[in-house]
Amino acid sequence: MDDRPANPLHARYLADRASQQSAKIAENVRLARGMFRMRIACPWIARQAVPGQFVMLRVADGTDPLVGRPMAIYETVDDRHGRRWAIDVVYRVIGKMTRRMAACPPGGEVILWGPLGNGFAPRGESHLVMVAGGIGLTPFLALAHEVLGCRRYGAPPRGAPRAERVTLCYGVGSRDLLIDLSAFERAGVTVRLASDDGSVGHPGLVTDLLDEVLSDAPAASRIVCCGPEPMLAAVARFARAASIPCDVSLETPMACGIGICFSCVARIRQPNGSWDYKRSCVEGPVFAADTIVW
Repeated sequence: MDDRPANPLHARYLADRASQQSAKIAENVRLARGMFRMRIACPWIARQAVPGQFVMLRVADGTDPLVGRPMAIYETVDDRHGRRWAIDVVYRVIGKMTRRMAACPPGGEVILWGPLGNGFAPRGESHLVMVAGGIGLTPFLALAHEVLGCRRYGAPPRGAPRAERVTLCYGVGSRDLLIDLSAFERAGVTVRLASDDGSVGHPGLVTDLLDEVLSDAPAASRIVCCGPEPMLAAVARFARAASIPCDVSLETPMACGIGICFSCVARIRQPNGSWDYKRSCVEGPVFAADTIVW
């Protein structure tokens, strides 16, 4: 049960369990056109993080840009003794910050604070369907590992009911934007692809795959999705029409990540039928799809 006070400005709503750290870059490798994976040595954050959480990150050398950027935690990393020591973030080069990140060598330093956000709550569904578009893939490898029983997350490690099967529906613009998905397949995830130009998988929208994927036993299924807002809204409409529970992880732009600046608000329906602004960084980024006013 959530025992936080009703006042949404109360200090306990802020990210007071997060840690700000200077951390070394262990790896920074290209995955696809304009897509990179950065491995960051930050044991405390790696031990605390659960699937769906994120960090705010900025490059340590310089002040331009000054404000950090939210980066979903793609996966945590253990050493050969089983000790959790690093996180991976996957990012697309689209602006000044990510261009600077792509140029960072191993041994370089970043400043990050986290883990932040609520993450995905374990639900216990039989079939988990993950729908991702573009960089929206990033929260789902850790979630797949957790619900398939491959790994545990959090400190102390949280329990998570097992899913009987997990399907990833992933949409990209073209084949050259597709990263290696073998880690998903090794975990036991069924991967279904779609591309805008038809160069890989289904020619068309990733949402086109949902009817077929969920044709059997939809009542035992749950959808989670992350990606561009039009895709999220389309998945939310599908889930509502099919009476399937659906959670979405919003990619709302953020400035602070800790609930202070109110730059990442989303309109969320309240129990009385009205709506109110909720901060994606602390009350989210994961929300029930049917509570969002699109």
